[in-house]
Formats: sequence, structure tokens, C-alpha cells
Amino acid sequence: MQSTPPRAVTAICHALQEQIEHGLLAPGHRLPGERHLSEVFATTRITLREALVQLEAMGLIYREERRGWFVSPARLTYDLIERSHFHAMVCAQGRSPATQLLSAGLQPASALICAHLQLPALSSVVRICRVRRIDGRAVLYAEHYLNPQYFPGILQLDLSQSLTRLYASEYGIFYGQVGFEILPTALPAAAASALRVSSGSAGLHVLRSNSDQHGRLIDCDLEYWRHDAIRICAEVNPSRLPASARTACRPPP
Repeated sequence: MQSTPPRAVTAICHALQEQIEHGLLAPGHRLPGERHLSEVFATTRITLREALVQLEAMGLIYREERRGWFVSPARLTYDLIERSHFHAMVCAQGRSPATQLLSAGLQPASALICAHLQLPALSSVVRICRVRRIDGRAVLYAEHYLNPQYFPGILQLDLSQSLTRLYASEYGIFYGQVGFEILPTALPAAAASALRVSSGSAGLHVLRSNSDQHGRLIDCDLEYWRHDAIRICAEVNPSRLPASARTACRPPP
């Protein structure tokens, strides 16, 4: 097995990357069909597809089922420390957000959800499934699991809006401590369908466990992002670290 890609694949990747980086292929631009591109580069469609898949892995282009290949827009900055919700975060970065409700209802909690919400076996939870878009592009499939004890009647409300705002306006509940687990993943079928990609495509899985201002575990979110849609960051103020951590991080005299 070759340890480096064939010369033709490297040349195609370099040519398309250069066009993208110099703005000749703008974000959101649809690439010509694979047959046309294979003629342009005088290569086989198999070689061309290998180059496109490599560019997709780099986050430079993406493919949508039955629509073709597109140049990836700029990534959204997802700040783990910033207390913000999706719509506010997207708008603050000069982009246009949208949320579509896919389903909502009461159901038995899985073992995973029971563990993260510290619920006993056979508990019921409110499950809300939504797809979220940036500038019209589906980038996030989210499953929200709520402890119904804290949100009576929520299924009768508009669940396409920000849940953060809904919690505050209808229930007087505000987020307190938030825990994150972040893992690269293969997108499950439901997420892949919502994001219009093939099942098993690369994605980023973010699990959030949320407590309110009183320290009660109120909900958890299973987020599945397109891997090219976000950049995760966190900037911690040293003054907010425990004293032991500040001492450990202090350089020697």
C-alpha cells in the first residue's frame, strides 16, 4: 500500500485548494460535476473522487446527497466558555441562523440519558429533535432531552425558538454549570439524513449536560455537527482557576 497519495491526486488537491484560497471558488460555490472535473484534470473519476474526498477531510469542500460538491463556508467559532445560544452565537459572527423542529414528545429515557440527568430507571423525558442552519446550510442536528419535572407544558410551546430564551421567559430557569464531552464520530442515520450527507460521514459529536442556576440537572443535548462547520475554542481566565492550578502553572523563579 502506498504511504503517499498518487501524484495526480496531489496535483488536483493543490489546484482546487489554490482556487479556493484565492477566492476564485467562493464559499458556498457549487463545483462542476465530477465528469466535467475529470475532463478538466484529464484524469479518471476514481482519481478525481479520491482528491475530492481528501479536500472534504480537510474541511475545504463538502458534499450533499443528490446535489454535488460545494466550497465550505467559514467555520463558526464555538466558544465553550461563552454563555450563549445558537442563534446569538451565529448572529454575533455576522451569519444568519435558522432552526427547524423535526419532532418533539415524551418518551422513556435511555440508559445514557438517565446517567447524564441522574434519573432513575424507566424515567420519562421530553425529547426534542431539531436541525439548525447557518446561512441556509444545515450544519447541526440536535437531540435535546429535558427533565419534564422542570418544564410542564413545554410541548405546547414554539420549540423552533431558542430553548435558552424559552426556559428564561416561561420558567424562570437560567443555565448554570455546563459540562461538555466532545468526540469525532461517524454521523448516525438520523443526523446524516437531517444534514443531507451519507450515513457514516465524518462529524463532531458534542454532548452537553446542563444545570440551572440552582444546580439542578435540567437537560442534556446530543449535538451532531458537520465536521467542517465549527471550530471549538475555550479561553480560560487564570483568575478563575483554582489556587492549586494557578500555583502549578506559575513559571519557576
